[in-house]
Amino acid sequence: MYEFCTHHWSPIRGCLFECPYCYTQKFDKHWNKPRLDEEDLTTRLGKGKIVFVGSKCDMWGPWVPKEWITQVLQRCKDFPGNQYVFQSKNPGRFRDNLWDLHILLGTTIETDTYPEGFKTNAPSIIHRAAQMMLLKKRKFVTIEPIMDFSVYALTALIRGIEPEFVMIGADSKGHNLVEPPWEKVEQLISGLNKFVEIRQKKNLERLKKS
Repeated sequence: MYEFCTHHWSPIRGCLFECPYCYTQKFDKHWNKPRLDEEDLTTRLGKGKIVFVGSKCDMWGPWVPKEWITQVLQRCKDFPGNQYVFQSKNPGRFRDNLWDLHILLGTTIETDTYPEGFKTNAPSIIHRAAQMMLLKKRKFVTIEPIMDFSVYALTALIRGIEPEFVMIGADSKGHNLVEPPWEKVEQLISGLNKFVEIRQKKNLERLKKS
């Protein structure tokens, strides 16, 4: 999912946000059944790695018991020689935990406002952005899959979050999302480049060609 991460680790599985483009639905037949994998929790995480924790779920969803999160964080603390990447559409829950790890915190903001008919159980985009603005940790934002947007509004949201970098990617699984024309994506990138590093994912090439 992210080239800058060297390893993925997901002892917590399952998600109830039910975003229609979620890739985990393709390979996990129990994708909407939250559970803790006790065996995976014993994984030796080593050192010198960049570990994306929870890549197969949103481990910060409101349905996840705090005890599960505590167990995962404790395992990370047992291996302090790594950098840990956490991402959530419920970033307000990041603030409920004591962070003494080398961490990077992210959220997904696909657009500034969802088109009519798009359904998800995740917190609103404005809520995500507002919660990320309150964090005083290293942060990033992923705009993927990018959906049609207002250049001004989306740029303002990202600026307010003050991320270290922004990753931009397109829908790569054919979910028939309302996508922006490439010219608008270029405007967004040009505006964001004035204050933050932009990392374009390979799947954006499709929008360039369309």
